[in-house]
Amino acid sequence: MSLLAWLRWSEAPPRLSARSPAEMVLETLMMELAGQMREAERQQRERSHTERKICTGVDYSWLASAPRPSYDLSPGERLQLEDVCSKIHPSYCGPAILRFRQLLAEQEPEVQEVARLFRAVLQEVLERMKQEEETHKLTRQWSLRPRGGLASFKTRARIAPFASDIRTISEDVERDAPPPPRTWSLPEFRAPKTD
Repeated sequence: MSLLAWLRWSEAPPRLSARSPAEMVLETLMMELAGQMREAERQQRERSHTERKICTGVDYSWLASAPRPSYDLSPGERLQLEDVCSKIHPSYCGPAILRFRQLLAEQEPEVQEVARLFRAVLQEVLERMKQEEETHKLTRQWSLRPRGGLASFKTRARIAPFASDIRTISEDVERDAPPPPRTWSLPEFRAPKTD
């Protein structure tokens, strides 16, 4: 092996940095769909295999070769799903995958139903994105609206933590002056004077 191969091994592939976040979300969601479809097909095969074994009492699984996938998305359906996936914001990608997995675990669908569930989850995420965007617009408009009272007070008020006109107890101790009556936090308790 040449030294040049070892040097290239430590470099990151240039393709990773060239992809946009939208492309990465699209690829991640479509890979999740493909993986869940394979898993649903495997579970469906296992269920049919166990049913066949119970009915016949004979196990012929050692004779079978690795089965080819029996269900695949049509090109039109794939393009529609990719179009919806491209609209998903990167911050919603993880929650969409978690919701999809949750629905699959609850329903245990057949392979043909996995794409329908995936589309439903994507539509749900898009609706949530739209609602949150509208809420954000409303709160932004509300905060930009001129108002009296507290909002106008906040713009005028300035906090200066090191202002010299604020008296502290330590200043009184340093000057050896008798402390002023306590008015800051606690009342001053004095013993009654006796004559």
